[in-house]
Amino acid sequence: MKKILFPTDFSEAATNAFVHALEFAKIVNGELVLLHTFELPIYDNQFFPENYNVLFDSLQLSQFDMFKEEIPKLHAIAEQRNLNHIKMSHRLMDGSLLYNIKKAIQEEKINFIVMGTSGASGWEAFFLGTNTGNVLTAVDVPVLSVPLEAKFKKIKTIGFTTRFRDKDKKALKDVLKIARKTDAKVRCLYVKTNKSDITTATIKQWEEEFADEPVQFSVIPSDDVHDTILDFVLFKDIDILAMITYKRNFFVELFKPSLTQQFSNRLDIPILAMHE
Repeated sequence: MKKILFPTDFSEAATNAFVHALEFAKIVNGELVLLHTFELPIYDNQFFPENYNVLFDSLQLSQFDMFKEEIPKLHAIAEQRNLNHIKMSHRLMDGSLLYNIKKAIQEEKINFIVMGTSGASGWEAFFLGTNTGNVLTAVDVPVLSVPLEAKFKKIKTIGFTTRFRDKDKKALKDVLKIARKTDAKVRCLYVKTNKSDITTATIKQWEEEFADEPVQFSVIPSDDVHDTILDFVLFKDIDILAMITYKRNFFVELFKPSLTQQFSNRLDIPILAMHE
């Protein structure tokens, strides 16, 4: 059984992402590990308060109380969606979010992470380095990032970007496993720039290898990779976009403010970031 880590701060974005986490667990036959973290205040040694232990206990207690209050709400959501059979465990940890996520991955043997982000600015934060962005580049398991605007709907079409490298095949096969379980089709995109060295023979070999799979390959000539991907998502009715994290700078460019502003009302789908 797959294990899915769901970090939450109990915000609206996190609660929305929880629905996706539940449905994703159903698809991959997985269980959820709910994680809430909190950071203790940092004091200069010269001004270390005498009642620090009291402050620590008070903060820890308040976080625990919130945890106890919010967890039943998530279980109620699962019950409303008839997904209360999905196994859930809970972890409350002090320390930085990234540190505890990496710790939980090791201790719980996590296979996937599902996290929420909010708005166009959330996309920017996702790839520029706060919370989800840090997670994206610091862990070696796939990360499904869910924007607040992405309300869950049945997955009918999964987008997958590729460079037709041999190592991309494993990622595509993993995406196809998800597609088969949801009866979805996969639309595979390659943006062919002037610097491209991929031959027609390579593309044909891929098409032949995956001929019996529910995948369609699109090769679009363009030097504007970012806009081409965004257009592809919009006009091919992509429900989830799976991308391999070749370079973090690529993700920064893809969702920089000038582009997210153009698509802020339309690019409302989850992104599955997969690692090389």
